[in-house]
Amino acid sequence: MEAAKTGCPDDETKRGVLAHLEGLEAQMNRACKRSEKPWRVQARESALGTKIRELRRLRDKLKAEVKRRQQTTEKASLASTECDQTVETREQEALERKRESVKAILQAYRFTGLSGKLTSRGVCVCISTAFEGNLLDSYFVDLVIEKPLRIHHHSIPVFIPLEKIAAKYLQTDLQHFLFSLCEALNAYSGRKYQADRLQGEFAAFLTGPLQRNSLCNLLSFTYKVDQSSSFRARLLYEDLTVTLPTDVTVTPQGTEALSALREEQRAAHEALFRTEPLHKVFASFAREEELSVSVAS
Repeated sequence: MEAAKTGCPDDETKRGVLAHLEGLEAQMNRACKRSEKPWRVQARESALGTKIRELRRLRDKLKAEVKRRQQTTEKASLASTECDQTVETREQEALERKRESVKAILQAYRFTGLSGKLTSRGVCVCISTAFEGNLLDSYFVDLVIEKPLRIHHHSIPVFIPLEKIAAKYLQTDLQHFLFSLCEALNAYSGRKYQADRLQGEFAAFLTGPLQRNSLCNLLSFTYKVDQSSSFRARLLYEDLTVTLPTDVTVTPQGTEALSALREEQRAAHEALFRTEPLHKVFASFAREEELSVSVAS
């Protein structure tokens, strides 16, 4: 009994010592953990601080780059605006010079059938045609002075090559454009004037209708200068700026053999048609007829 009782305290003592040791070990572990935690936290905080500083540096760099680009864009926009304004001003000045040029042309050549007046769009040019001192038809061209120059309205006959003349000269040489158009209109009016006078004043010489196209640059007709001489004439004006034919063909009519006299007449008529206006040629025929009647009587 005593032996058993003496063994119990020893076991309890051992267990108490072990528990105490375990408690001490636990305390040591906790102490170690508490001593390690501040270092880890400090390391993490240090790493985060470094990262934050790097991010701030990148942020500041991006802000500076954005500001620089905005300034560059504003400068480019300002330069572009100034450039556009400069170009617009120059174009306006060029158009103003063009208006003044047209005024100068009209003023300098007001006695040649070319006249006009300024409009809100540009200028309206009037071309008055004439032949041998006779005033004939007038035509107008309403020009819009802008870039590019354009024809707003006109009264030019459709068979006059206005588009061709405009394509060649309107944008590069306005004076040449106006003179070329004036030349073509005067030539047409002159040819028409001759044909009208032949058909009106000298119809007695014609043995058939006078055939002509709209440009009056191709005429054909049969005529007689006496009771026995009849001829067929074909007059071609290949150059639309002339009033005398570039090609003339005169052929005798009738079946009888061509005599030397008639051949001489034919050649003389061809020469007259080439060098004299049509109505003047027939005026000379009329004088010859009067002279022949006077001699015969």
